[in-house]
Amino acid sequence: MALSGDLWAELPAERRIFCSVLLFSWAVYLWEAFLAHRQRRVYRTTTHVPQELGQIMDSETFEKSRLYQLDKSTFSFWSGLYSEVEGTMILLCGGIPFLWKLSGQISGRAGFGPEYEIVQSLVFLLLATLFSAVTGLPWSLYNTFVIEEKHGFNQQTLGFFFKDAIKKFVVTQCILLPVTSLLLYIIKIGGDYFFIYAWLFTLVVSLVLVTIYADYIAPLFDKFIPLPEGELKQQIETMAKSIDFPLTKVYVVEGSKRSSHSNAYFYGFFKNKRIVLFDTLLEEYSALNKEPAEGEDGENEETKSKTKNKKQGCKNEEVLAVLGHELGHWKLGHTVKNIIISQMNSFLCFFLFAVLIGQKELFAAFGFYDTQPTLIGLMIIFQFIFSPYNEVLSFCLTVLSRRFEFQADAFAKELGKAKDLYSALIKLNKDNLGFPVSDWIFSMWHYSHPPLLERLQALKDAKQE
Repeated sequence: MALSGDLWAELPAERRIFCSVLLFSWAVYLWEAFLAHRQRRVYRTTTHVPQELGQIMDSETFEKSRLYQLDKSTFSFWSGLYSEVEGTMILLCGGIPFLWKLSGQISGRAGFGPEYEIVQSLVFLLLATLFSAVTGLPWSLYNTFVIEEKHGFNQQTLGFFFKDAIKKFVVTQCILLPVTSLLLYIIKIGGDYFFIYAWLFTLVVSLVLVTIYADYIAPLFDKFIPLPEGELKQQIETMAKSIDFPLTKVYVVEGSKRSSHSNAYFYGFFKNKRIVLFDTLLEEYSALNKEPAEGEDGENEETKSKTKNKKQGCKNEEVLAVLGHELGHWKLGHTVKNIIISQMNSFLCFFLFAVLIGQKELFAAFGFYDTQPTLIGLMIIFQFIFSPYNEVLSFCLTVLSRRFEFQADAFAKELGKAKDLYSALIKLNKDNLGFPVSDWIFSMWHYSHPPLLERLQALKDAKQE
């Protein structure tokens, strides 16, 4: 043991950094694999509905959810292993400095020499994201057209999938490249306090993106229509007014053209809040509940309406209960608290980046001996050096998220929605084939929402009153 310690101490600093990054990466992977193994064992051995679930889940749905989650877990194991091996090989084979050198050659041919570091950085970023998209494509295809298809969730055709993927890549680049170029420029001209300016810039960008996402970006992929006038809209507006939620618009998004999973969210700042409901959440709007019109085969060039699926979605009272939970997050300040935590973390990371960016050993550890590009420094420090911190932070945020979910459920109870939220949670779990039994360590580490039984138990007393 002492000998190995001496050998470690004799290694150059850059080799110790490189080995530490690899060892920690594999330690995290093995920990995640261990947790996933425990959860898969639950999927394999829990083949009958537990007694405490007998009143809320039938054996057919229980078996479907068990098989779905087992398939997802197995897929996650193999995709995770591939990702870890790929990342390790990139580091061991010098993939990052190779791609940087290739980016320099490409930008040089376009007339931009080494002094144009930002241009070379953008070429590097474009090539890196393109590589990631290409290598991840087979896994995404398998997940969508094998696993999701097998269990009745996929609503996409192959043509729609590729069209969507290309559109996402283009939109991502249109946002990522300009933002990155401005960030690198700010870091270069910011002087000793560049980390403050860089943090303020990322804060503004994040707020702008949150503001414009649902109005200008999301509609590029999904169709948003105003919720028609009627009882549901009136009830939503009445509930929003009762808690002083500054609601301006309610939209329904056609999520069913992509997947039969359901969701709801709100967005906007200050006095301009909007609510978005997935059509799959609404029993009377879900395309999966509608029979195809006479003469139609239920399929067009982009989507496949699987009318063979069972009835899904929630009744109006249950939708209101779900929204009561979501609005609880706003009323209790959870959204603001999450933004504050995120920005405090962002400021801390930029400050530590400013402290570490001058350490040449960090660059040398990843094959950059003669140059220290700012983009590479951001990647090394944020992605690799901060890995232990990011893991701890992620766990703490997961614990906090579960606490917020219980509080939002309690808020819905105060609105008199306990009974409807109780039934809505059961329906949503059934529609999404959520498996209600989990290993306690896996649940503690991964679940940002409390397990179904815990949420139902918290609602049960109020439901019975």
